[in-house]
Amino acid sequence: MIDFHCHVDLYSDPQNIARQCEERGIYVLSVTNTPSAWEHTDRLLNGYKRVRTALGIHPQLAKERKSELGLFRRLLPRVPYVGEVGLDGSTQCLGYWEDQLTVFNAVLEMCEGEGGRILSIHSRRAVSAVLSALSAHPKAGTAVLHWFSGSFRELHRAIDSGCWFSVNEAMLNSTKGRALVTQMPKDRVLTESDGPFALAKGRAALPWDIADAVRAIATIWEVALEAAEGQLLSNLRALVSDYRVGAADVTAEPPKMPLPGRSK
Repeated sequence: MIDFHCHVDLYSDPQNIARQCEERGIYVLSVTNTPSAWEHTDRLLNGYKRVRTALGIHPQLAKERKSELGLFRRLLPRVPYVGEVGLDGSTQCLGYWEDQLTVFNAVLEMCEGEGGRILSIHSRRAVSAVLSALSAHPKAGTAVLHWFSGSFRELHRAIDSGCWFSVNEAMLNSTKGRALVTQMPKDRVLTESDGPFALAKGRAALPWDIADAVRAIATIWEVALEAAEGQLLSNLRALVSDYRVGAADVTAEPPKMPLPGRSK
């Protein structure tokens, strides 16, 4: 299974979560909310073969953490994955929209300068602005829109722009969410938990709750569970094996396939 957007560092016992993911065979992208959180999280999770830590600066923290852009720049050459980054157009975040734009565009520019990265992107109520920023930085890398909640028109613009999508159980529990997934290219879909922020079964979502999302996807795609699992794994392999980030070496032979390690 694949959890392509999880805040592992924000669980009460991150190492226990990572250990269980290893035991259960779950590939996890552990996103961070600030550059200053990356080094500690990377050290904490170092040694887990199926877990990788992404370098992030969350749009909701753009105003107070824009001072960390210099640290982001210094760390970026070491990191194949960037996330969580993006824009948030919800009412409570509009007061510092310009800070969000400054931070997100700076992140994309830095990624371009480093040859591109795989990005896990937040786009709540800001899909059009996110896509415009990506269009202005076409060499920033491969965008994976996490928990996409835009309009169908925005979805098709994102598809035409080459974006990927990571979907979670909470999204698949809504009529609109399921309809959006129906129209996403099957070969550009990954699963995510967004734990511990998203809920599953009335508590904080865990990476292994992905199993419910996979079952829902199989139903939407009208395929057997094994076929859905195979497609999702094939998607992950395509994303990481067709992408070269700095000097990171990528292998793609299941079931031993690691996500790309840090650049040397």
